[in-house]
Amino acid sequence: MLDYNIHEYPNGIRLLHKQVLHTKIAHCGFLLDIGSRDEAPHQQGLAHFWEHMAFKGTEKRKSFHILNRLETVGGELNAYTTKEKICFYAALLSTHFERAFELLTDLTFNSVFSGRELEKERGVILEEMSMYQDAPEDAIIDDFDTVVFGDHPLGVNILGTRESVSRFQTADFHAFLQEQMRTDRLVFSSVSNLPFAEVKRLADKFLAPLPARLGPRTRRPVGGYERKSQTETRPIQQAHCLIGGPAYSLNDARRIPFFMLNNILGGPGMNSRLNLAVREKYGLVYTIDSTYSPYTDTGLFGIYFGTEGKQVKRTLGLVQKELKLLREKSLTTNQLHVAKHQLMGQLAMSEESNSGLMQLLGKSTLDLGRVEPLSEIFAKIEKVSAAELQEMANEVLTEEHLSVLQYVPEGK
Repeated sequence: MLDYNIHEYPNGIRLLHKQVLHTKIAHCGFLLDIGSRDEAPHQQGLAHFWEHMAFKGTEKRKSFHILNRLETVGGELNAYTTKEKICFYAALLSTHFERAFELLTDLTFNSVFSGRELEKERGVILEEMSMYQDAPEDAIIDDFDTVVFGDHPLGVNILGTRESVSRFQTADFHAFLQEQMRTDRLVFSSVSNLPFAEVKRLADKFLAPLPARLGPRTRRPVGGYERKSQTETRPIQQAHCLIGGPAYSLNDARRIPFFMLNNILGGPGMNSRLNLAVREKYGLVYTIDSTYSPYTDTGLFGIYFGTEGKQVKRTLGLVQKELKLLREKSLTTNQLHVAKHQLMGQLAMSEESNSGLMQLLGKSTLDLGRVEPLSEIFAKIEKVSAAELQEMANEVLTEEHLSVLQYVPEGK
């Protein structure tokens, strides 16, 4: 069972801590239930821009002091933005835990968004956009979100657009935080060798005094989905393809079984069906995989591969063949047994990462209201039947359901 402590303050902020005695490193961070899908059309890219600007100055620190605060003791400070979350996190020797806790609190709640720093970071983000556009294997993932979700916020690039990023001013950040920051929609999560009493003592110091900011959240629901097929010509050497469509949400009972189905098809194992059928048997690709990203009210399934332009049609045919096999042929008892134990092993190994565990505690608490212990997840995996997997394959993995986006080389 996953043994961890949780404490909720009157302002709604929840403290999560898992003590791991065999480590000297503390991993900790704020996870906020705010992401790019919470942006209005005129705010596209603002959540990600805020993540950058948090490091550029607070009411009592300049950028230089923020960046050096943990680096000088060998620690690391970082952040990321997704469609539904923002995370500010750190890793360092647990003897310096208080230093990280105080700094993370400062940059999460006290950023000033100065005009001078804003202009500099605007250029950094525009360069980040150019970097992704120069990497078709990354760009196609962002563009595929638009293919599936259209103009819904889930279909908008997390980075925003050049136009939106170019016009943001200090007032826009303050307005966004005023609209979105809710103390009952964020957690502070930590994994270290420190006892919970010590972590809570510091949380009493840094979290308890923060004023409560409570209120309902409204997120635009996902509308109807229509299958699309798009091909774009680009100045690239290799063709890139993404096939996929909507899948099950975080709160759907089929979430864990569908993770297993995705794992069988194109998960991280070299024995995935797509890897064996396309790379190992025919040598048509270097990378081919499938992914499943569940959100609070929907999900996204996708298969990605890169290959020679002249081999796209053949590779697509092999992919469709594997999908058809999952739809039409039920797994044998042995195949189902292997699939279950492979997924359970991968999940158990993922908990070996204390950084990942710290983030898991926070994400699960925000999304599900609790953290599912491995024993509970394993019990759900054991109950999955071959008939259930086949039923999901016939619901999600049909040609009529899956959209296709291709980048093909110019003149080929």
